[in-house]
Amino acid sequence: MGFHLELDRETCAGHGLCSTVAPDLIEIDDDGYPLIGDPVPQDQVEPARDAVTACPEQALKLLER
Repeated sequence: MGFHLELDRETCAGHGLCSTVAPDLIEIDDDGYPLIGDPVPQDQVEPARDAVTACPEQALKLLER
C-alpha cells in the first residue's frame, strides 16, 4: 500500500500553489496545470499533504491505496 495524489482537473484553476509547496512531487505544464507523478515516495508524504492543504480549489487529494 502507498500514497497517491489525485487531481480533479476540472476543479483545478491552475494557481500552482501545490507545486510551490511540493516541487519534488508536482510540476506545472505549459498551461499552468499540475503534472503529478505516481506514487508518492514515503519521504514525500508530508509535502504531499501540505500541497493538498494549499490548494484553494480543493482539487487535489492524497489517497492511500
